[in-house]
Amino acid sequence: MDVGATQTDGNIVKDEVAEKAQKRFQDFLEDWRIEGSDDLKYKVEAQDLAYPERNTLRVSLKDVERYNSNLHDLILQEYYRLYPFLCRALVNFVKDQVLGGTDPDKQLYVSFVDHEMTTKVRDLNAMKVGQLTKITGQVVRTHPVHPELVSGTFQCQDCQTEISGIEQQFKYTQPAICRNPVCNNRSRFILLMNKSKFVDFQKVRIQEVQSELPRGCIPRSVEIVLRAEAVESAQAGDRCEFTGTLIVVPDVAALNLPGARAETGSARRDDKGEGLKGLKALGVRDLNYRMAFLACSVTADGKNRRGSDEEGGETADDLKRQMTNQEWESIYKMSKDKNIYQNLIQSLFPTIHGNDEVKRGILLMLFGGVPKRSHDKTGLRGDINVCIVGDPSTAKSQFLKIIAEFSPRAVYTSGKASSAAGLTAAVVRDEESGEFVIEAGALMLADNGVCCIDEFDKMEQTDQVAIHEAMEQQTITITKAGVKATLHARASILAAANPEKGRYDRTKSLKQNISMTAPIMSRFDLFFVIVDECNELIDYQIARKIVELHKEVEQSIDRVYSEADIKRYIEFARKFKPKMTLEAQALLVEQYKNLRNRDSGGSRSSWRITVRQLESMIRLSEAMAKMHCSEEVKQVHVREAFRLLNKSIIRIEHADVPLDDEDDVDREVEEAAIDQQEDEPMDEDGDRAKGKKYLNYEEYKKIAFMLISHIHQKEEMSETGSDSKDYAPKKSEVIEWYLSEISNEIESTEELLEKKIIVEKVLDKLIFSDMVIIPIKSSAPSADSMDKSQGEDEREENPFLVIHPHYSILDEQL
Repeated sequence: MDVGATQTDGNIVKDEVAEKAQKRFQDFLEDWRIEGSDDLKYKVEAQDLAYPERNTLRVSLKDVERYNSNLHDLILQEYYRLYPFLCRALVNFVKDQVLGGTDPDKQLYVSFVDHEMTTKVRDLNAMKVGQLTKITGQVVRTHPVHPELVSGTFQCQDCQTEISGIEQQFKYTQPAICRNPVCNNRSRFILLMNKSKFVDFQKVRIQEVQSELPRGCIPRSVEIVLRAEAVESAQAGDRCEFTGTLIVVPDVAALNLPGARAETGSARRDDKGEGLKGLKALGVRDLNYRMAFLACSVTADGKNRRGSDEEGGETADDLKRQMTNQEWESIYKMSKDKNIYQNLIQSLFPTIHGNDEVKRGILLMLFGGVPKRSHDKTGLRGDINVCIVGDPSTAKSQFLKIIAEFSPRAVYTSGKASSAAGLTAAVVRDEESGEFVIEAGALMLADNGVCCIDEFDKMEQTDQVAIHEAMEQQTITITKAGVKATLHARASILAAANPEKGRYDRTKSLKQNISMTAPIMSRFDLFFVIVDECNELIDYQIARKIVELHKEVEQSIDRVYSEADIKRYIEFARKFKPKMTLEAQALLVEQYKNLRNRDSGGSRSSWRITVRQLESMIRLSEAMAKMHCSEEVKQVHVREAFRLLNKSIIRIEHADVPLDDEDDVDREVEEAAIDQQEDEPMDEDGDRAKGKKYLNYEEYKKIAFMLISHIHQKEEMSETGSDSKDYAPKKSEVIEWYLSEISNEIESTEELLEKKIIVEKVLDKLIFSDMVIIPIKSSAPSADSMDKSQGEDEREENPFLVIHPHYSILDEQL
């Protein structure tokens, strides 16, 4: 029996303003109806609160404002003061509406949504304490869910009196004094667990998002307190909107620190006239407070936007209903644009000149493939990983910066400044509870987004191994400090790396140019190599673009679509889940077989062709289908995916082709040494310094293909029964035919002689080195020859040319 209840009831101070707000809020719940209907809007949701797992009612602030603007303004300004009274109004409303009734001791809570004004984390100050506020931030740490004591019932150990209704102020609070008038107990109380009220409680730490962070500032963080149904609604890496109020709570970590003991050292004893100075020296502790944010509702901003394997997310139709007519019209026009591929990369990277293949690969990375899950719960990732390797000053970091600022959920980090725990996740000890909690790293923060890693080659080998699992299985497994957890890391990785010796060496393979292990390289879907070559036309265009950017920034940027339109279109297109057609499947198998045959044939490719490249082709095909808002993956999508992957694999993997034999080079070097005994030394070194002639690989392949095609055409003419007797052309005839074909490009006699020397050396290389062409001597000496020796010399220098029977010209066309 509560002996002192009758005496304490008379001393309770009534808050008239809060009681009026309680009555008005209850009237709002009882009167507000759905537009165009007589049904109460919140009646159905209130009936759901009868279930044991439900205890929170979501109320729209827009409805409250339309019902009573004064009540709306009062809730915004005095939220923390009115919140207990609003919860009581909800309890009364539920008791009236629910037929079966609810547990009278059940705690019910109100959650407000549709708050229009958003406050930055940096703008939270003392003026916001107690007011209803909405903030946006990225979750970096989540704590376990604990039961929190909300209202305690205590029993006096002296007189056994029960004292109920003791509210807890974010720390364990006992009654100030026993309610029994004859008992003066102030400290000896026992908590009655079965009669006290508890609620789920979770702490979450958020920090400022990159878009709101001023330049040169460290991101500020704030503790979020979640209760009731709001717990477990935000995971590490989510970008969320929290609606609630800023509160001031005691700093428990500071309170638990032991007080400074009085200094009683020998040095102090010698000072006889000296007293102790300061309160800390006397053992007095300061009462520290800190600010936290008490959230009543959590909305995940951008959740399911990049797709996942478990959460279905919104469909394209759901997203269409949320758009205005103007927004839907712009998306519809973009989907019907026949040149959408080029227009998107032009609008997304307006300040970067050239490198269209890199832009296309990054664009398809933003659309992504379709994640799949098999019957045995094996997941296949849909995210596309891209790596850019290139010389300095080739805009690699600029690509990463643009994507980090454009993507709604992106994290930018540097490989040299990142550790394995910083990239994946870290286990840290909580300051207050002392428990181990998981703090998200870059890949977790970029979950369902893009993780941009600059200077990827500078990363330590041990740190590179840490992201093996995240890049393929898209999970992070942690087993340390007694914490075993598997976390999601469904992120696309956009990496940039520099070659080992500063510049890309075209005489070596890609693996020899960068310090990456084979497992890491195989996990990238696309590798792009950017070489800073000296080209007068390209250099002029780049210089003109940069000067225009410095002169007139706004006028020099030419966009077909705005960034907002591109974001909206990508978000809409990612909702599609295209299926593979039978024709596309057959083409995929055929193209993969060609890649494998080329790899097994000794071709110097960037890396070995494995099944991962087949999966990369599938993901790129699906991304192409998504970009065109197609429900099916067609052959045209597969061809573009194969072209992009093929460009990525074979780009700059061949060295320049030497045209001279070793004997010719040695002879030329000896002659040059005799002529230039005392001249200046040559600047070049190696084979080029010895006088060895080189031809660009692409140019060599072009000339070789023209010559082989011409000889092959002559052979076909003889097989079809043509009257022409020149079924096997002579070497001189092939050279004359080639020079006639390129006569439009020749402007002088010196250039004609140079082209003739080049084609002669290309033919010699095809005959003696590549063994693609077989020279055949004629059986009889030439009629115009003067003697037998002169005829043999002519037959050796001008033989008939035929294609090797084992050579397939179709392989050359691939």
